[in-house]
Amino acid sequence: MHPAADAWKDALARVDRWFADAMARNPGVIPCRPGCSACCRGPFDISVADALLLREGLMTLPAHDRAAVRAAGQAQLARLRAEAPHWRPPWDLAELGEAQFDAIAERHRAEPCPLLDPDGACRAYAYRPLVCRLMGLPMMTAEGEIIDNACPIQDRFPTYAALDPQLFDLEALEAEEQACLEGAAMALFDSPLHRGFETIIAAIAAD
Repeated sequence: MHPAADAWKDALARVDRWFADAMARNPGVIPCRPGCSACCRGPFDISVADALLLREGLMTLPAHDRAAVRAAGQAQLARLRAEAPHWRPPWDLAELGEAQFDAIAERHRAEPCPLLDPDGACRAYAYRPLVCRLMGLPMMTAEGEIIDNACPIQDRFPTYAALDPQLFDLEALEAEEQACLEGAAMALFDSPLHRGFETIIAAIAAD
């Protein structure tokens, strides 16, 4: 694995431990489980570090899984490009602009992620982006900011929906992320100037 991808994977493990600790402290409350894909819908932005890690992870998949992911990614990209014909590789979301991307994402919000298998499980779970790991829990950052739980089905689980925000030092992760973004930009574009590059999972899946 590329060193920049490996560094970001190590940083993301902190989020995984935070989530696992919350589940251990609240047994039977948090319904997140393999195969639940309620939040794995619609295109959303991922960072250049996420893109590099996912690309590296997809290379480890068995050939039939990789082919399925590539086909799903290409199909989703084709649907999105029908609404934005000017959008081309490397699929930089800056080329769409925030307003156009938000509008497209809203229209395609029900589409399943290209990484999902027929049972709703993520084929690249160990390499999934940061936003995927943060979904499912409300958070209180070390500086006291509250980030609400974005789970779309939490209303089905009243105790889960009422769960207190779980403390996490997001600022420390974001500080570590900066070096990972520069390393990933060098790996993918041979330039640190692309550290702000953002794309979608389908773009990496389709490659």
